[in-house]
Amino acid sequence: MQVPFVDLRSQHDEIRAEIDSRISALIDSSSFIGGEAVQAFEQHFASFCGAQFAVACANGTDALKLALMACGVQRGEEVVTVPHTFIATVEALTMIGAYPAFVDIDGPTFNLSPSKLAEFLETQCRPDADGRLINRRTLRPVVAVMPVHLYGLPADMQPILEIARRYNLQVIEDACQAHGASYRMNGIDKLAGTLADAAAFSFYPGKNLGAMGEGGAVVVADAEMDQHMRIWRDHGQTQRYIHVTPDGWNGRLDALQCAILDAKLVKLAEWNERRRCAAQWYKERLAGDERIVLPGEPAGRTHVYHLFVVRLPDRERARQELSDKGIGVGLHYPIPLHLQAAYRNMGWHAGDFAESERAAETCLSLPMFPHITEAQVDYACQALVKCLDGAPAERTVGAAAD
Repeated sequence: MQVPFVDLRSQHDEIRAEIDSRISALIDSSSFIGGEAVQAFEQHFASFCGAQFAVACANGTDALKLALMACGVQRGEEVVTVPHTFIATVEALTMIGAYPAFVDIDGPTFNLSPSKLAEFLETQCRPDADGRLINRRTLRPVVAVMPVHLYGLPADMQPILEIARRYNLQVIEDACQAHGASYRMNGIDKLAGTLADAAAFSFYPGKNLGAMGEGGAVVVADAEMDQHMRIWRDHGQTQRYIHVTPDGWNGRLDALQCAILDAKLVKLAEWNERRRCAAQWYKERLAGDERIVLPGEPAGRTHVYHLFVVRLPDRERARQELSDKGIGVGLHYPIPLHLQAAYRNMGWHAGDFAESERAAETCLSLPMFPHITEAQVDYACQALVKCLDGAPAERTVGAAAD
């Protein structure tokens, strides 16, 4: 049996007629940049999230950049985030001349640890004469927090927001992997994208809501932020050839991708439930095996399983043997950002963020997509257990979330 890591063909086959119809209409109208297709998707995605506004843009990295700019992050300032994430989280900071201030993850969830965030702000920062929070190590102002809803599980936003507000910090959600995920805040289930001051999404093809190419969007509730981002993403212009800021660039999302995303958006809730069903199959078959740490789903949070990530005692052996058996696996992310060559000059070392480093050493992503079958999950689980049965003595890799 072959089990692909991701199967986009099955997804597209399900709605092929609708996609073809929308593409044909765009070809007939020859309206490829801006126009009704873009506006419709923005309105529908904002409505899906329960937000006021959605600004479509070229990719998830641009979405993060726009969100940071909309929240007022300036050159030379720092934003608190995690080292266990895709590099785009931090690339967006570099693009605007800002810097990351890393705080470690909570091991069981892979999300920003609220307790470690509080400890960093309390012990490693100080107020200056103007009341700004200053990082004692770098002497740069800390102005925002950017939690990452990694793998489809929302970060623990209630305490993060409370801590951030205590220090007058903006909060930006990196929701690039969390389309449709929810978090219960003050007794109300709210979707990712509506939990902070702004939220960035990616529509990379393999995401829960994926384009047939690159794409992204920022979701906000503030009309002024919405308008600023629309100007920045379109060469800094308010109308054609009337440029009001030098901070613009071509960050538009084309109408073709918006039409495709709009067709897929109708199916997103159903496809997320299929992912959750597949995750339950995995958990039922692998539960009780102490060598395998399964992804947790803390109370009040709905995981949408962009990825199904387990922690293993011998990750590399499992990776190779599963691949040899025709089972697609992924490695997210084998080197945490503080140890990447790209950030070597920022002064971090091995051991600085122990949970992120442990995750990088032990995590393996198993096949996950809406159309995966129970038989495919069975085959993947049997192969994984058989691999571990033949592996050397186990070592501890961490504890599962409640």
